[in-house]
Amino acid sequence: MSQTPAAPSEISDVRSSIHSQPAIEALDAYKRRDGSKVVVRFKAVGNAPIMKQNFYKITASNRFQAVIQFLRKELGWKSSDALFTYINLAFSPAPDDTVANLYK
Repeated sequence: MSQTPAAPSEISDVRSSIHSQPAIEALDAYKRRDGSKVVVRFKAVGNAPIMKQNFYKITASNRFQAVIQFLRKELGWKSSDALFTYINLAFSPAPDDTVANLYK
């Protein structure tokens, strides 16, 4: 038994059922930028320079890479200078983690 190819109208019916309204709404909600802020405290460890201000509000949807870039800018360090970051002095987060996920 051989299958006959689907007619173009049948294919468009399948596509429209795949792209249901709840799925489209979920994707739109995911694409929207979260404007909520998270308070982050920076603490110097070892011989790291002490910052003038310890607490900052950072957008929760930012990647941790943005925090690293912010710290480099605040400290006046080049991208080639070593910068080690830890959360609660326990683990070093990946640069692609979001601040919101790390806050939880």
